Amino acid sequence: MKIAAVTDIGSCRNENQDNYCAQQLPGGGGWGIVCDGMGGANGGRIASGIATETMRRYFTNKLAALHHGQEEAFILEGFDTANRAVYDKATASADMLGMGTTGVCAYLARGVAHIVHAGDSRAYLVRDGALRQLTRDHSMVQQLVDSGKITREQAAQHPQKNLITRALGVAATIVPEYDRCPVQAGDVLLLCTDGLTNMVSDEEIELLLKETPFFEAPHRLVERAIHGGGQDNITILLLGVEATEDVSNG
Repeated sequence: MKIAAVTDIGSCRNENQDNYCAQQLPGGGGWGIVCDGMGGANGGRIASGIATETMRRYFTNKLAALHHGQEEAFILEGFDTANRAVYDKATASADMLGMGTTGVCAYLARGVAHIVHAGDSRAYLVRDGALRQLTRDHSMVQQLVDSGKITREQAAQHPQKNLITRALGVAATIVPEYDRCPVQAGDVLLLCTDGLTNMVSDEEIELLLKETPFFEAPHRLVERAIHGGGQDNITILLLGVEATEDVSNG
């Protein structure tokens, strides 16, 4: 697996509250997480940092004991561990109370991408130049779309589009959403925060990824998001399935 990533403060924020981590794994495959923190003072930055570091330690310490067929339980347990770590920090200090973070995490092994998320950071699959969203935003606006009250086009301009309904760290327990999809050589997984998707349409993302070399693409996407307004922090993580790797292992 190959990895390309970048995080940027954008044009309008005083600090970058996004965070990410990604690792290649022996025998092919790998994993990655993208988080978008929220909370006053430094709360958002701390929350996203705790979540990514907790997942890094979780994969490092627990992956060797993972058996085939247990991937869903494994990645959900990791998310629960990250949620508890953020929550414990948030409730230990009055300054941190109410902080939290979105999170989208993908684990690629044995020809399958296992994805867990909470909030509006997204995962996409890019195959043969076509972009497909894999996750569903946990947001007030997405609920309005699902109920048929507004269209996807109206959602993009809705004044409450940043109100999320699930996040890591805001409660002692979390109910994230799990998805899985087959992956094959040449596929790319895109994990990103809403600093990209609020500024750049899916159609533009698809075109840029089609026209740009893999390792240049995250920087080009950031440039496009800043050109579109750069109203939030922007984080982009690409996980590419190598044509030379055996995707049946991992």
